[in-house]
Amino acid sequence: MSIETHIIESSRDVLSEKARSFRWAAQFLTPEVHDDAALLYAFCRLVDDTADLATDVDEAFDGLEAIEDEISGRATPRPMLRAFLEMSERRSLDLDCAIELIKGVRSDLDEVIIPDDVHLLRYCYRVAGTVGLMMCAVLGVHDRKAHPFALDLGVGMQLTNICRDVAEDARMGRVYLPATRLRREGVSPEQLIEGDVSRDAVSRVVLDLLDMADWYYQSADLGMRFIPRRERLAILVASRVYRSIGVKLRAHDGDALAGRTIVHWTGKSRWVAHALRKFASPTIMGFSHLPPHDRDLHLALSGLPGANAAR
Repeated sequence: MSIETHIIESSRDVLSEKARSFRWAAQFLTPEVHDDAALLYAFCRLVDDTADLATDVDEAFDGLEAIEDEISGRATPRPMLRAFLEMSERRSLDLDCAIELIKGVRSDLDEVIIPDDVHLLRYCYRVAGTVGLMMCAVLGVHDRKAHPFALDLGVGMQLTNICRDVAEDARMGRVYLPATRLRREGVSPEQLIEGDVSRDAVSRVVLDLLDMADWYYQSADLGMRFIPRRERLAILVASRVYRSIGVKLRAHDGDALAGRTIVHWTGKSRWVAHALRKFASPTIMGFSHLPPHDRDLHLALSGLPGANAAR
């Protein structure tokens, strides 16, 4: 077995084992796209694990700097990153997005308190919107008009992620719920970290952010038409399966402090079926008129690659 084949197979294994929501979508990808999507996921996982599994902050900073040097050409890339770079060149993937992803993960290394919505959305862009942009290249989507919609899917998914993981993040000294929103409900990020907080107050903030996530998911649906048909179904499935986390959390009144919200395989199966039905709709198929991208969604993202910031 060649090194490249081993890396691709290992990347597929990582995607299958770690990405519980995305593996439902992967079965709808063509083998070639599946391999490249697995390489992209393995790269993202490497960045996350370099930060999360380090023994201390200095080790994490050094590890992330090493990855950035390797993908920027300042150091010889390790085999997995070499495979990622070769795929990036073949797919015309913009490595500026990979650098932004590293910046986002680096910002998680110390105690995290997000002051307001602008900082929240810029964080979501870096750790997830960039993945949407890189997936455009993997899927063979080269029309730049698709980029803002792809970015929105990543942001919507990350907002869902943040709402799901409130309790887990707080135990690690990380609060991604904006401080301005928490304080309007009479609590502070510090109280959330200490566990001395009104669950109802936090739930109201979570519900507001889930509403915000829906705004981005709805925008992402408009851009599905740019994706080749088979891959379009895969991304639609991923969108619906991930969005189902927020639906279930909302059904529990947004009580994220009750524990991590998990959608089991039976629930995911229903959302896959929902995606299959939605696939034939005029919006997803591209038969309806495509309205301009809502620039207000990117007001906070001015200056970032792929963003459609309002003037």
